[in-house]
Amino acid sequence: MKMKKITTILATLALALSAFAQTPEEIISRMEEEMDKHESEGVIMNVDIKIPILGTISSRTWTLGDKMRMEAKSMGKTIINWDDGTTSWTYNADKNELEIEDSKPSSSSDEGDAEMFKGVTDGYDVSIKKETDDAWYIHCKKSKTNKEKDDPKNMDIVVAKGTYFPKSLSAKMSGVTLTMRDVVFGVKEEDVTFDQSKYSGATIVDKRAK
Repeated sequence: MKMKKITTILATLALALSAFAQTPEEIISRMEEEMDKHESEGVIMNVDIKIPILGTISSRTWTLGDKMRMEAKSMGKTIINWDDGTTSWTYNADKNELEIEDSKPSSSSDEGDAEMFKGVTDGYDVSIKKETDDAWYIHCKKSKTNKEKDDPKNMDIVVAKGTYFPKSLSAKMSGVTLTMRDVVFGVKEEDVTFDQSKYSGATIVDKRAK
């Protein structure tokens, strides 16, 4: 009788816990809500782009409003870029050269690559691939109704439990593998504001329209 009672209690507990289980759509929706809440704080992330033959280009980006800073490293060389939506500054550490250009329309966006974390359920079928004590691992497969040619066929998103912050996103597009990881919120104005006095010895190449 005792064993039967224990089995009944466990079954009831399992049913109760299942009521709290979240669908992948609900998890991603909550992740998007949390990202919206912290949008004004700015976002920092590491971005790795793996290109066949060339290898991996790793960068760290800071984005706040229209301003952005990116530090990229590849084959031992470092490039730093700032953009405020009007002007773009690119410093080549190897050449000690600073190139100044007018911003390109595509280079200014509210959150840069972080936009890839949003609207996932609109064009993808999502499923929970794995779950651990601290995160959900969600696979996103491009829906048949998604006709956007540039959208990757598959993406994998990791969402932190508790905060619902995105931990990483991986996708493969035209042979190039993109991974965004270590996402945190909280960018200072000085993190994304170019200060030319720090590069007073650099050769300046001004390509802005006169």
